Amino acid sequence: MGLSGRFRSALVIGGQGIRARKLRTFLSMISLFLGVLAVIAVQAGSVLANRALLADIEMVEGKDGTVVVGVPSGDRAPAAVLDTVRGRPDAIAMMSTSAIIGEPNLTPINPGGVPLRYADQGGPPVTMTCTPQGVCYAEPQESPPPRGMAIELQLVGITGDIRQFRPFHTEAGNWLDFAGEPSMSPRLVLNREAALAFTQYQLPAEMRIGSAYSGSADAGSPHPTPRVIGAINDGNQQPTAYVRADELLNWLSASAMGSQSMTIIMSPAAVTVGPTLRAKLGPELGNQLYFRTVDSRERIGGQLDLMRWIFYGMAALVLLIGVAGILNVGLATIGERVEELALRRAVGTPRLLLAGIVLAETLLTGLLTAAAAVVTGIVGLQAAGYFFGDKRPSLQNVAFPWEAGVAGVIAGLVAGILGGLFPAIRAARIPIATVMRA
Repeated sequence: MGLSGRFRSALVIGGQGIRARKLRTFLSMISLFLGVLAVIAVQAGSVLANRALLADIEMVEGKDGTVVVGVPSGDRAPAAVLDTVRGRPDAIAMMSTSAIIGEPNLTPINPGGVPLRYADQGGPPVTMTCTPQGVCYAEPQESPPPRGMAIELQLVGITGDIRQFRPFHTEAGNWLDFAGEPSMSPRLVLNREAALAFTQYQLPAEMRIGSAYSGSADAGSPHPTPRVIGAINDGNQQPTAYVRADELLNWLSASAMGSQSMTIIMSPAAVTVGPTLRAKLGPELGNQLYFRTVDSRERIGGQLDLMRWIFYGMAALVLLIGVAGILNVGLATIGERVEELALRRAVGTPRLLLAGIVLAETLLTGLLTAAAAVVTGIVGLQAAGYFFGDKRPSLQNVAFPWEAGVAGVIAGLVAGILGGLFPAIRAARIPIATVMRA
C-alpha cells in the first residue's frame, strides 16, 4: 500500500507540474511527437506493405499452406486428374491452353498472349513443327494473316472455386457458377489485363482454341461462342480468362489437353489426393508428380524485416531528438525547482518519491504525445484511403494496424523514461541544506 500511495502521489504531483508549465511541456512534446509518429508510420507501413505484398502473392501462388501439385503431361493425365478431384471441395484442378477471341482468320493484336503494352514488340507468328522423335522447332509463317480485332489469352479451365486458395478480387459482374449442367457457350471471367483489351477494342464474340504463335488456331480449331460474365484481379499481367473445365472440354477433348499444363491446388488436409492420383497415373507418370507447399511469408519475411529495420533506424534518430528535447526541458525545470524540491526533502519526502515526481512528468508527457501521434496516424490513414483510394486500391477499407498503436505507446514510454531519468536522478540528489540558502 505504501508503494501504491507513493506512486499515486508521484502521478498527481507530476500532473500538477505539467499543468503549471503548459507551454514548456507543449514545446517538448512537439519534437517528441514527430519521433513517435515516425515510429508509428514505420510500423504501420511495414504491416500494410506486408499485407499488400502477401495479398498479391496469394492471388498468383495461393495462400500459405496451400499444396500445389504439378502434373506431368500425358494422354492419361487429364482423365486421372478429373477423376481424382471430382466431388472434392478441398481440391481443384486447373488446365491451361491458349485461345483467341475476336475476328477469325486474323493475327491477334498480341500474338502469344503477351500483355497489351508489349503487343507491338513481338516477332512474327511461327509454326511449331515436331518430328516423330519428339524434337520440336519453330518456323516463321511465310505469309501470316494481317492483324485484326482479336486478342490471344490464356484460357484456364477449373473444376471448382479457386478463390478459396487464391483470393481473387471481383471487379465487375459475377464469378463462375459450378452448379448445374455445363453450357455449350463457355462462360468466361476475365482478369484485369483481358478486360482491358475488351475495353480498348471491339472484339466479336468468337473464340478459337489454340495459339497464333504455335499455329494451332487454324480453321479446324473449335470455334465456340463465349459469354463474358465478370472480371477479376488475379495479379497476372498476362491476359487470362477462367472457364469451367467441363465447359472447356465440351469443345476440346480431355485427351487433347494431355499436352497442356495441368495443376492441382488443394488444402493440406487433402492427404488422399496424392496417393489416389499416383495410382491412377501409373508408375511412369505417377513418379513425376511434383508437390510444393506455398510458404510466401517465410520467403519474403527477410526482405521486409531488413527494410523495416532500416526505417526503424531513421525513426529512432528522430525519436532521439524528441528525447533530447524532454531531457533539456527536464534539466531546466529541475534548475528552477531546486528550492521546492529541497523543501520537500526537508519535510520528509523520500529521495525515491522526488525522482518519481520528475519521472512521472516525463512519462505522462510521453504518453500524451503517443496518444496524439496514434490518433494522427489513424486519421491520416483514413484520409489517405478517402482521397487516394480510387488510385490506390490497397488503401481502400484499410484498418489501422494495432501493432502500430502499440509501437507508438512503447516509443512514448521509452522516450519519457530516457528523457526523465537523468533529471530524476539529479532531483533525488538535491541536498536538504539547499533550502537554507533559499
